[in-house]
Formats: sequence, structure tokens, C-alpha cells
Amino acid sequence: MTLVYILVLTVFALLAGWAAPRPWRGWLLLVGSIITIYWLQPLTPIRNLDFWLPTLSIALTAFVWAVTQAGKLTTQQLVKQGSFLTALVISAMILGIALTRYLGPLCCLTPTRPPELLKVLIALVILWLGVVVLNRLTGRRILASVAVLLIIGLFIIFKSDQLSQLASKGLRSISGQPASLASALDLQWLGFSYLAFRLLHVLRDYQTGKTMPSTLGEFVTYAIFFPSITAGPIDRSQHFIGELRKTTTPTETGSRFNQADLVQGSQRILWGAFKKIVLADGLALVALGQTNASQVKSTLWMWVLLYAYALRIYFDFSGYTDIAIGIGIFTGIKLPENFDRPYLKQNLTQFWNSWNMTLALWFRAYFFNPLTRALRSRPQKLPAWFIILVGQLSTMLLIGLWHGITWNFAAWGAWHGLGLFIHNRWSEWIRPRLAPMETRPRLSQALRAGGWLVTFNYVALGWVWFALPNISLALGVYRKLLGI
Repeated sequence: MTLVYILVLTVFALLAGWAAPRPWRGWLLLVGSIITIYWLQPLTPIRNLDFWLPTLSIALTAFVWAVTQAGKLTTQQLVKQGSFLTALVISAMILGIALTRYLGPLCCLTPTRPPELLKVLIALVILWLGVVVLNRLTGRRILASVAVLLIIGLFIIFKSDQLSQLASKGLRSISGQPASLASALDLQWLGFSYLAFRLLHVLRDYQTGKTMPSTLGEFVTYAIFFPSITAGPIDRSQHFIGELRKTTTPTETGSRFNQADLVQGSQRILWGAFKKIVLADGLALVALGQTNASQVKSTLWMWVLLYAYALRIYFDFSGYTDIAIGIGIFTGIKLPENFDRPYLKQNLTQFWNSWNMTLALWFRAYFFNPLTRALRSRPQKLPAWFIILVGQLSTMLLIGLWHGITWNFAAWGAWHGLGLFIHNRWSEWIRPRLAPMETRPRLSQALRAGGWLVTFNYVALGWVWFALPNISLALGVYRKLLGI
């Protein structure tokens, strides 16, 4: 996201959040979010794909809403709550974006020319017929399970280079382009990782009876909310829709300008932009990467590259989060925090409680806790240490593979999974021995400083797996770091 994008989204958020009357804010946020996913969608060489991928984001969201929400409401209720009107507005916007192909020099909102209007009309008919059919079908828990498998399947395809290349070949063949030019880089779907986790969260909550009722407009806005579609955070539907209703419901104070929110939102956006554009992009010039990893011979300089990368990835990711939270404040919606000074923590557990917090909480709620409960409830009792090892290692492996299905991301996940397990065992051993040390402040201070030093360097060393494309190159960097 460039500075121009940040400025445009910030101005729109101000207009939607404060200049517009409250009843119109929901519509403006929906419209702005739809425009954003088409506008920010990366260029792809496959014909019309940069139009169809955002459209597919909307379709998946509508299907999940139909499975988890619409079946609870009658046709009259759907009309009364405005979901039919929302479907018409979404269709009109998609058609409007498709019509930009005929504007000549003013084309287009998407990176390349949209497809022919007839194809878009057919896609919209299929989309809303699918929503209607899903609304009428019974066996909704089975449908929810199918939707979960579908989203996970798409996720695996888009996160695996080999499968992405195969999919690219198929799409190129359909569009009449040479399949020999297919590449995994052809399939770049804006925000799909975050969209998938939001939709999976709603589906799993539906299966356990925790779904919050929502209109189609509220649900689509939640899934593709424009400040957080590119880099999170991953908000819960219950929290987001509650915030959305607060800012769109008319009150006695109307749409009064709130100076405190203006100051807070501005500070977050400016600080986030400084971290991203100045600090992260500046550190990128010297941070560890594929090219300099093989060129640098000095142990000292290799440590410099590693620390630069550790700082760069933090400033980059947390900068995006600050910008998203700040823009969200301007719209009247408070997004959850995602970072809490992670590099200052004294152990690895604290680090993961403060780094990408919404992702960690998602995996804890929907994978780690169900898995460990299932292992503890087995007739054959398993040792506690084994349950902890399996739970932490498998969770961190999945978090690693969430970034991409490669051996290096798997190694990064295993690095943190084993680190968390070792810290868990160490904590169990050291806890009864800490009480006597509380009376010795200098010793306690030294232990805290030592914990921070070990934790920071362990995390930094783990970034070697994350930053490099293959295992052999990463092992070569570790040898240089050790002076071998």
C-alpha cells in the first residue's frame, strides 16, 4: 500500500465517518470496501483475473452469509432488514466496475480491462441464484462443513507454489493464453488470507451455535472492510458488527465531530506510515534476503542483516496495523490491537501473546484449544507434556504454513513450536525456585534482562527461515552467523 492509497482511504474514512449522516455510514463503508478490493487487487497476467478474484471474494462472503445467516430469516424479514437491497447495490457496483472497460482513456478501476458485460451478468445471476439455493437447502451444518473444506482447499492452492502454477495453467488454457508461461505469481488474491480466516471463524462459530445475526450488508462489510483487508487485524464478527451498529445507528448526538478520535486516529496513521515508509522501507535496503544472504561473508555483517530484517518485518507489519486501526477510528470502528511491543518481552510465550495477536488468538480458539481438549479426553490418558508438545508444535506449524506452504515456513513454525514447548517446561521447573529470588532485586533484574536477551535473539534467529526461500540457503546463513 503506497502513500497515495493511504491518503485516499484516510480521506474517504473521514467523509464516511464524520461528514455523512449515521444512517448512510453503513452504505458508504460497504461501497468503499467493495471499491477498495478491486482497486488494490494486484495485477495478474491472466486475462480478467484481477476482476474475477475480488468478485470471488464477494461471492464467497455472500455464500457463507447464506449458509450461516439467511436460513434463519423469512423472505419478508430479508426484505425488511435490507439484504435484498444490499444485493442490488452490490450487483450495481460490480456492473459499474465492469462498465469501466468501455470508458476508453478513463478505464479502469482494476489493473487491467474488466471482462465483457455479458460474462459479468452471467456471473451475478449465478452468484445470487447460489445464495437463494443455499438459503433454501436444509442440512446447514453439512453445508457449513463443505464451505470450510472449500475455503481451506482454496487456501492450500493459493499458498502452494506448485498448486498455484497448476491452477495458473488451467486458467490460462481457459482464457486462451499460453499455459507454458504459467507461474505461481500469477495468482495474487488481495487479502485472501485474512478473508479466509474471517469466514472460517464465522463458519466454526455457526457450527458451535455462536453466530451473531447480521444483515448481508453488515456481513460483507465485516469480511472485506477496507482498512484491514490487506494486512489485518483479524477481527471477530461479533465485535466488528457491534462496532458497525454503534456508528450507524442514529443517536441524540447525531454525527457530532469527535476531536479525540481525530487526534487518536491521526496519530496512529502517521506513526504507522512512518514505521512502514521510513523505517521498514529504509531497513529493507540492508535487511537479510536471498541476494545478500549468499553474498555476505562476514559474521558481523550477517548479524547486522539479521537484526535489520527482524526490525524491518516488525515495523512493516505493525505499521500496516497502525494505519488500519487509525483509519478504522475515523469510520467509528475500533479494530483490535495486533502488536504490543513484542520485542521487549522476556519469554517466547509473552512474545506470541503480543505479536500478531489476532492471528494467535484465532489459532488458539479454533485449533489449539479443541485439539488439546480432544487429547485430554482420550480414554487412554496421555502425559501432559506430550499434549502440550503436540498442541504447540502443530499450531505453530500451521501458523508457519499460513504464510506459505514451503519447507522454510514449516521450519519457522517448528522453530517456534519447539521454543514454546521448551519455555513451557522451563517455566514449570523454575517457578517454585523463583520465590527466594524475589528478595534479591538485582538477581531478579538480571533474570529479566537475560530472558529478554534470549527471547529476542531466538526470535531473530527464527526469521532466517522466514526470510529465505529454501532450507540450504538458511543453513548457510546459520553457519555464517556462527562463524563457520
